Amino acid sequence: MSWAIASAVRGTARPATPFGLLLPPGRVAPKPAGRLGKPVFSSPPPPLAGRVSRLSSWRRFPAGVGDALDSVRTKVGALLPEGDVPTLCSDGNLPELPPEETDVVVVGGGVMGWSTAYWLARKGATALRKRQRVLLVEKDPQYKRASSVLAAGGIRQQFSLPENIHMSMYGAFFLRNIKDHLTIPGEDPPEVFFNPSGYLMLAGEKEAANMEEKHRNLLRENCKVDLLSPTQLKTKFPWINTEGIALATYGLENEGWFDPWALLQALRRKALSMGVYYYNGEVTGFKFSNWMGNSSTPIIHKVYVMAPHSRVYQPVDCSMVVNATGAWMGQVARMAALGSDAQGLGAYGRVTHTLPDTRPEFGPLLPQLPIGPRKRYVFVFHCPDGPGLDCPLVVDPSGAYFRREGITGNYIGGMSPPPDEEPSVDNLDVDYDYFQEKVWPLLAHRVPAFQSLKVHSAWAGYYEHNEFDSNGVIGFLPEVPNLLHVGGFSGHGLQHAAAAGRAAAEILADGELTTLDLRRLTPTRILDGEPLLEDYIV
Repeated sequence: MSWAIASAVRGTARPATPFGLLLPPGRVAPKPAGRLGKPVFSSPPPPLAGRVSRLSSWRRFPAGVGDALDSVRTKVGALLPEGDVPTLCSDGNLPELPPEETDVVVVGGGVMGWSTAYWLARKGATALRKRQRVLLVEKDPQYKRASSVLAAGGIRQQFSLPENIHMSMYGAFFLRNIKDHLTIPGEDPPEVFFNPSGYLMLAGEKEAANMEEKHRNLLRENCKVDLLSPTQLKTKFPWINTEGIALATYGLENEGWFDPWALLQALRRKALSMGVYYYNGEVTGFKFSNWMGNSSTPIIHKVYVMAPHSRVYQPVDCSMVVNATGAWMGQVARMAALGSDAQGLGAYGRVTHTLPDTRPEFGPLLPQLPIGPRKRYVFVFHCPDGPGLDCPLVVDPSGAYFRREGITGNYIGGMSPPPDEEPSVDNLDVDYDYFQEKVWPLLAHRVPAFQSLKVHSAWAGYYEHNEFDSNGVIGFLPEVPNLLHVGGFSGHGLQHAAAAGRAAAEILADGELTTLDLRRLTPTRILDGEPLLEDYIV
């Protein structure tokens, strides 16, 4: 969706801007002066929490100066309390910094960010123009808190909205042909261990009519999904208790689960091999300029990137920024002043600098992009007499779900809590009582063999939740026309990452969507109060 399309969706005539497209060959990222007009402010970069050092383009002290500074630091340290000694960046402890300019900065190195970077690199490799420079910044290089790798790894076509159905179909196509997309010459092709065991969605009497209607929609979209009566369900899966079940739908192809970590690494390695620059650091702020002298239309022309384990930062000139931070998208939007809070937040919620220093005098602030984290538990349990190898991913009318994990009698499962029982997102601790008291009784009722299951382990992950309509966003908000948001898919971002990343790259490189019609996923629907509701949210 280009900027022009986004304006059309809002029904407001707006001047065309160059930010639906990347810079043409030979052009560098926009500077504060020249075409972008006078810089918004000429003061030093935004103040950051704690002591901060900025490294200039020269980064070496003259001979002997480094030793002298070390001597001074030792003497000062003897006079000051522990912890108060300032950090002196001698030649031996200078952190590696990102490049000073690029065309696109992708904030967030989960599967959505790497998918966007991969498709941008691929477009640069095939277009009749110079390859565009892409910098991807990720704070958590070991992915300890990343939603992508802590997900259950499911993929299904069984959605109610055509956009989600089409993205899933494309995702399945991408996984089936992943060796054609992500193989690096001279290396073994990637493997994501796709298990096509399908999804089994169960419905009670209240949900039966809606399920039947959705099944007709799926057939119109050429999805191979069976509609089963309780008798047919029992015949196909004799281990299931059909009490309270009126209908079921079962995916016959393009559904199942895969290894999220394998997909993330395959996208990452391929993108890097195609020239994407990766930096382990934290985006802590933006600097804005007027566009074409229009004080009401700010654009980002610098992204401030903090080095890891350091107070040293690098301002990176750029023309486009992609917010692909998953559960933290709303906080990055607030950092661009797309929110009513008085402070900008870093990628994981830490206060980094105040908004007035970042985006001054551009009118009233918008409600923040309503996408944030929710904590979800995934429990691993063993049941030797369980459903066995023919077990699909089963979604109960109660919301509880489970699927087979491997071939030795292990399963994983969980359930989203009601809104008034959401656990704290301050940590990723697991509440095992939640399984014992809430999840296990439901699983044991649906599969009697699960009455004797034994929990082996569990983990918790962050679920990126769009509080507006539990659906994804792809596109710009008009108040910052060169900050593209992609994410907020509320539990199905992993399976839609291939399609969403490609769509984001099309918007940036082509100015329009060319593969799938995802125009209704524009974030401007939030401003217009027009939710795009998805019925099948697990």
